[in-house]
Amino acid sequence: MAVEPVHPMVKGLAIRLRQWGWLKLMALVQLFVVMAAVLLALGISFLLESRIHWDTVHAVLLLAMLLGPLVLALVFYLIEQLDATLLYLEDSSHQEKVLNQHLQENIRQLNFEIEERKKAFQAKRRAIDELRKEILERKKAQQELEEQTLLIRSIVDSSPDLFYYRDETGRFAFFNKMFEAIMGKSSSALLGKHPSDIFNDDSAPSAILSDHEVTAQQSELILDVEFTDSKGQSLWFEMRKVPFFDKQGRYIGLLGFGRDITSRKLAEQALEKAYQDKGKFIATLSHELRTPLNGIVGLTRRLLDSDLTEVQRSWGQTIFTSAETLGNIFNDIIDLDKIDRQDLDILYQSVELNSFVIDIQNFAELICQQKGLEFELDAQIPADCYLQLDPTRVRQVLWNLINNAVKFTSQGKIRLYCELLQHETNQLLLQVIDTGIGISLHEQSRIFDMYYKSSDGRRLSVVGSGIGLSVSKALVEAMEGQLSLQSKVGEGSCFEILLPTRMASRPEQERIDCPELTILLVEDVPLNADIAISLLEQRGHTVIHAETGEDALALLETEDDLDLVLLDMQLPDMTGDQIARIMRQEMHLKNIPIVVLSANVRKAEEQLNGIRIDGSLAKPINTNNLDQLLAQLFSPSAVKTASAKPVYDSDYMLDLAILDDYMNSLGKETMLRSAKLFAQLLPGYINKMLEEAVHQDLEQFQDAAHTLKGAAASVGLQWVQRQAKKYEALTEPNWPQLERQLVDFHLTTERHLAALYDYLEQHS
Repeated sequence: MAVEPVHPMVKGLAIRLRQWGWLKLMALVQLFVVMAAVLLALGISFLLESRIHWDTVHAVLLLAMLLGPLVLALVFYLIEQLDATLLYLEDSSHQEKVLNQHLQENIRQLNFEIEERKKAFQAKRRAIDELRKEILERKKAQQELEEQTLLIRSIVDSSPDLFYYRDETGRFAFFNKMFEAIMGKSSSALLGKHPSDIFNDDSAPSAILSDHEVTAQQSELILDVEFTDSKGQSLWFEMRKVPFFDKQGRYIGLLGFGRDITSRKLAEQALEKAYQDKGKFIATLSHELRTPLNGIVGLTRRLLDSDLTEVQRSWGQTIFTSAETLGNIFNDIIDLDKIDRQDLDILYQSVELNSFVIDIQNFAELICQQKGLEFELDAQIPADCYLQLDPTRVRQVLWNLINNAVKFTSQGKIRLYCELLQHETNQLLLQVIDTGIGISLHEQSRIFDMYYKSSDGRRLSVVGSGIGLSVSKALVEAMEGQLSLQSKVGEGSCFEILLPTRMASRPEQERIDCPELTILLVEDVPLNADIAISLLEQRGHTVIHAETGEDALALLETEDDLDLVLLDMQLPDMTGDQIARIMRQEMHLKNIPIVVLSANVRKAEEQLNGIRIDGSLAKPINTNNLDQLLAQLFSPSAVKTASAKPVYDSDYMLDLAILDDYMNSLGKETMLRSAKLFAQLLPGYINKMLEEAVHQDLEQFQDAAHTLKGAAASVGLQWVQRQAKKYEALTEPNWPQLERQLVDFHLTTERHLAALYDYLEQHS
């Protein structure tokens, strides 16, 4: 509402009226009015009449004094009302302006809220759209998850392997149909139940559910479990128990996987039976072959004791060493595990190199003459040169190579070159050179493979087993050497052997004296008995011979002065372990020493497991071994002398440098404790390697071999360390063969461990 403008005089009077009040302003204005009236009257009178009429002036003055207050009162009243009205109007105008401002502010706020509500509504609509979209996506994901779950469930249920999951409390939370079938329970009877609520400890399923090792140690466990189902059928499962952890590493359950390995177990059992049958066959065959071999050894020994010319004695010595080597080879043949793993024991001894190569020359000249070939020996070795070698293995390799050279050479000569290379380490260089048909380049890389035969048509007429070169290479590598080939077709071949060795001293030739003994010899083969009796009688002993087990038991009952029983393991009526068991059960016989005679000493010792025996001798009997054994049993002074010089080789069983250093710095007791600790850990190492070999996990197998290698090195088991290193370096192993090798490796390691104990006990 707009206010009209007011005259400034009126506005001034209104202001003075508010300031001074009615009386003060009226008096002042009245005075001003009276003076103005008098002056006006005087002026009018003077202008009209040129003089002053005081009556008129008095009348005007009286009128002004009478009417002035009334007029002024009225005017002031009007001015006051007008001023009040103006003030009210101004206040109203101000209030209206303030109200308008508030209204405008409210309108703007309302407009802002309307806009915000529009935006919120739009955001709400967008959120609803997103929520609807998310709900649709979740429904789709849930549907896909259900489909995947159904697919996984179908896959798990259709799997021939059993599977189950148990939560942290040990209750079944998930399993497949195969598990239900094996357990013989429905899902409702298993879900949410603890095994102890369903099965007894003696029930068959408890074997599969043996999870306490995993829950206690919270580590993976793999084991083979035999399970007998409700039909009485024996089943084998490979159970894999894996602990299950959440993202925070908290144990929340156990996963169990079981694979039916019944067919594999049956195949392994059949293979083991076939392996044992094969071993029995070869053992029997070898036993039969030993009968004529023992005759050759015994009669050659007698021949060498007679008067012979130098040439005859050289030939006789060659026959004797050949027969002994053949006997040692028989020991490897009947021990099939060695043939399978090509890991033959290497027994080092001091060998006079010139005599050794002369024996090889005699043999080589003989077979070369049969084919009209010339043999040439070129030995660049000093006189009286003694080296640490395994003469049987080196001789076997050379014979294989020379036989092979003669086989593929129709004319020309065979040459054996021998040289001792003395650089930083001593190495024996042997070369077998022929002028035969040679070997093509593309076949040289396979010539050392087992059972490999050349496809060259010129070799079709040559008959052979295809194992000679492979066995030779394995023997050389077992001696830490190298076997290589250089050949050209039509120009001949050169097989080169490089063996690490060390110088040795001349062995002391001292006879060990032993008191005269009365010995019962239990042997069913007359030739073997005749040779053994001759050897024993030459040493001044009295021998009583029994051909059967019954004769032996009868003599044991009737003879009162028996000092020793030499017991053959294979007799017509009973086995040697039966006789030994009877002797150990009889009070008057249990203290008589028993020495076992067998072509397979290790097998004999296994058969006699649990029965105390005092020694064993391999057939054909080696005179040195016989003298040593009798001295150990019946000559304490000789035993002391012999045991003071134990024979170990740093290139074979033990690392003597390391052991001597440890003995000097740590002491004997500490080393014995270390050896005992290794013996305790050894089964675990081997079992881990076997487990990884069964699962064909090369990386884990190599890690286990590496661990064993380090442990063996710490106690000086040098051969074990090197063998573990070979296992660690495998890239494409033959897993089934490797499993059998590990069992044999375990047995060999235990023998080496026994040698370590002996070494530690005999050194202060």
